[in-house]
This record gives sequence, structure tokens and C-alpha cells, in this order.
Amino acid sequence: MSTAPQRPGQPARPKYYDLSLAHLPPPGLVSIFHRVSGLLLFFPVLPLMLYVLQATLGSEEGYARWHDFFARPAVKVIALVFVWAYAHHFFAGIRYLLLDLHWGIAKAPARASAVMVLVCGVIATLVVAW
Repeated sequence: MSTAPQRPGQPARPKYYDLSLAHLPPPGLVSIFHRVSGLLLFFPVLPLMLYVLQATLGSEEGYARWHDFFARPAVKVIALVFVWAYAHHFFAGIRYLLLDLHWGIAKAPARASAVMVLVCGVIATLVVAW
């Protein structure tokens, strides 16, 4: 690890960033996943779902085509990823609203609520998959 020139009395600073998610505490993971899930839900999912809704309501052929498309196993797995994104974004949003009301601000409750968000997102996805 090379270091930048340091000032007298200052510790050396690394020139790289550790972008590994494995070292983040649960609140950090929830924050990053909340941003990523919001981005996924807004850009590819929302326009695609509006297009699918228009196509399925437009004709019986359109409905049959999209019904066959969503019956494929690979598409079901991709749909479950988007279900997880929605569930995680929903639960994390509720957590952030409660934090804005100053509920669970301390370190231990914030960590517990972050773990609960991660678990609830996975459980909701498993329930939909079942």
C-alpha cells in the first residue's frame, strides 16, 4: 500500500478505497441497497411494467404473448430479483421514516432495524416465490 505525502503529525492516508460490501455494517448495507433498489425500480422496471400493462390490456394476443414470456423460469427468477428490490425498498423506506422521527437512532436499535429490513426483504421475496 502506497501512501500519499503526509503532513507532520498526521497519519498516512491510503490512496485507494475499499469498496467491498463485506466490511460494511448492516445499516450501511441497507443504505446502499436502498439506493440501488430505488434506481432499479425507477428506470428499468417502471417503464417496462407500464409497457407490459399497455400490451396486455390492448389485445388478447398481447396478453397471451406476455403470459408465455413470464412463464419462463429465467424470467421468473429475474422477476423475483425485482420483487426483492421492491420489498427491500419498501421496508428500508419505512425504517428511514422512523429514523426521521428519531425512533431507533442509537447504535443498537439502528443496527437491529437494519438487520430486520434485510431479513424482511428476503422473507417477502420467498413468500412471493412460494
